[in-house]
Amino acid sequence: MYPEFKEHGAYLVARFSGEIDHHSAAVIKDAVDNYYLQSGRRHIIMDFGGVTFMDSSGIGMIIGRYKKAGLNGGKVYAVGLSATVGRIFEISGLKKIISCHDGVNDVLKGVGHNV
Repeated sequence: MYPEFKEHGAYLVARFSGEIDHHSAAVIKDAVDNYYLQSGRRHIIMDFGGVTFMDSSGIGMIIGRYKKAGLNGGKVYAVGLSATVGRIFEISGLKKIISCHDGVNDVLKGVGHNV
């Protein structure tokens, strides 16, 4: 549940695993916010590769990080979406505001960085 973090230039990568529901979304939100602020990074790459379930609390967590990054002049990217999580992104409209990619390397290569 607790995210793992890596830093790549201006990008903070937060890798999630397990379930993102009303119990875990607040913990994840706080962890990402704290690391994001301390790291001084501008953009957030959210890696959903290990996520097995996500409900509307996860959607709220994502939108909140999107707004926070936007206030910092940054963007949020989503990678590693399973069919289930990808469907949630589609139905909720997240795909209209969050750039979705297969993996972290795809995001970093698209902006001139390599992992």
